[in-house]
Formats: sequence, C-alpha cells, structure tokens
Amino acid sequence: MKKLVFLLLFSTLGVNAQNNSKYSNEFLNIGVDAQSIGMSNAVVSSISDVNSTYWNPAGLLQLEDKQISLMHSNYFANIATYNFVAYATPIDDNSALGFSMIRFGVDDILDTTQLIDDQGNINFDRISLFSTADYAFLFSYARRLKLKNLTYGVNIKIIRRIIGDFSSSWGFGMDFGIQFKTSNNWNFGLMARDITTTYNSWSINEERLGDIQNAIEGQNQEIPSGTEITIPKLQLGVSKQLDIKNSYTLLAALDLMIKFEENNDIISTNFASINPALGLEFGYLDLVFLRLGMGNFQNELQFDNSKELSFQPNFGIGFKYKSIEMDYAFTDIGNQSIALYSNIFSLKFDLNLFR
Repeated sequence: MKKLVFLLLFSTLGVNAQNNSKYSNEFLNIGVDAQSIGMSNAVVSSISDVNSTYWNPAGLLQLEDKQISLMHSNYFANIATYNFVAYATPIDDNSALGFSMIRFGVDDILDTTQLIDDQGNINFDRISLFSTADYAFLFSYARRLKLKNLTYGVNIKIIRRIIGDFSSSWGFGMDFGIQFKTSNNWNFGLMARDITTTYNSWSINEERLGDIQNAIEGQNQEIPSGTEITIPKLQLGVSKQLDIKNSYTLLAALDLMIKFEENNDIISTNFASINPALGLEFGYLDLVFLRLGMGNFQNELQFDNSKELSFQPNFGIGFKYKSIEMDYAFTDIGNQSIALYSNIFSLKFDLNLFR
C-alpha cells in the first residue's frame, strides 16, 4: 500500500514536472557519497576524489590512482532505493577521466489496472509488478590550466527515466566545474549544473495510459507534454583546511546553492534563490573522521499562513585504512526538517588495493 501511494505521488510530480521545468530531474539534486552528505553537501571546493564526478569534475585532478566509489541509501521509509557507482582515473599530471551512474527507483509496485475484467469480476491473478526508476550516466573529464592551482572539469550526462511500460524518457545535459587551491590551504569552487539546460524527451504509451484513464469514469487527464527542461543551477563554495596539534585536522566549508527561480529558500527573489550549506570535518591521523553539516534552510509555510525557518542537520563518521575508506551519514537529526530520516553508506577504494 505504501508503494502504491508513493507511485501516485511520483506520477503526479512527474506529470507536473513536464509543465513546470524547475522540478525536473530532482533525483540529481539529492547528492551522493556519505562523506559529502555528512557535511550537508558543502564540498564543491574541497572534493578531491572519485566522487568529484558528481560534485565537481575539476576535483578529479587530485587523484593519485584509479579509484572506485559505491553508495547505497533508502528513502521514504525504505520504499525507494538510491544507488551510486563511480570510477575515475588520472590520465597524466594534467588530466583525468571519470564515469558514474546513479539509480533512484521504486520496485515491485502493484499494477492493478487489470484487476477488474470486462465482466466486472475481481481477479487477483491479473495483478502484476512494475518498477519506476531514474538513471543518470555521467562522463567526466578534468584538466589543469596553465594558471597554477586552477583546474576545470566537464560532465556530459545522459538521463534515462522509466515508469513501468507506461512512459519513458531520454535526456541530455552538461555540467561545468572549477576549483582553485591556494598555498595556505584555502579552496574555492564553482559547479554549474545543466549549463546547456537539460532536455528530457518523453515517450508515453497511450494504450497503457488508457488503462489508467478508464479506471475512473470522467477522471481522464490529457496526455502531458513530451518535453521537460531543467534550468541551470550554480553551487559556489569556499573551504579551509586546518592542521591542529597532535595529528588532528579540521575542514570547514561554506557552500551557496543558487537556483534561478523563486521558492522557499532562506534567500529568495524573483530572479534567484540562495540556500547556504555549512559543513565541518574533524580528522585524526587521516584515519578517523567525524562530520557535521547543516543545510536545506527553508521558510516553511505554517497552517496559520505564518512562516517558520526549518533546516536539515546531518551527521557522519568515516574510517580510512590505507587505500580503503568506509563512510556513514545520518540525516534529519532531531526531526528539524520535513524530510524523512535516511541512513547513507558508502565505500571508496583505490585499485592499488588489489595489487
């Protein structure tokens, strides 16, 4: 039953998204890797590993060896699963390549469109299962510029979205990122997502859509538009790495998420909205890490039409030994935001581990 309710919500959002592009491909805004999520995604300036394929491809230039990352998390009370896999490798001292894949989906949804036969009889044998899933394939390239400590990266992304055999779409877009690191451990970064705008072209199975439309007489909907557009977004970041006595380190980061739309973000105008994210990482001997973050600040509308500020706190821990790192993040601590609790696990390792 929970999956059926979620499907209705998912389908409604999908239909509305085709008429309102600012909510297109929202699964790409969730974020990947427990290390980054533990810092509330405030990593665009400091990211320096295989997960740069998602956060900022310019960070791939910090790789010293081939690296793989894996992540798994559950959302909406374990109804939906979110998985990420990435691979990256340096080409030479001035360039690097990466590839990553994201899947966000709900599986084993009951298809009850054939439950009642032509004679009006209920036949449970006519119930089948289907899945709804969003896929993203990112191809990343990074290069070092002649200006010292300045790197840039580009993502070419292909998007595939499937809702059973009811409808599906293909999409294409590009991202562009820059990182600049100073000699005194200050880091600056910019990530421009969907710089070309990302287009999704939908194909709808009208015959299967008719099975839904005929379920309730007089409740038919028009077939939605077949094109979906994702507008560009910017993420600006600054961070500072501090070395403390007795082998302790502290990484402090501030990112600004900028969308060119008006919404409930803490700073919002007709032209753009800005949402800050704060992240901290405490490290000991480059072996154990504790992470804290705060982001997703929203002016939440209450029942009495007043607005109340909400936010999403994050917490994470990590363990690193030689070429392997395991990370965990827990979001929505203390129920400060309207998001549901989520546990995120990720694994990252260099391929020299197997040599």
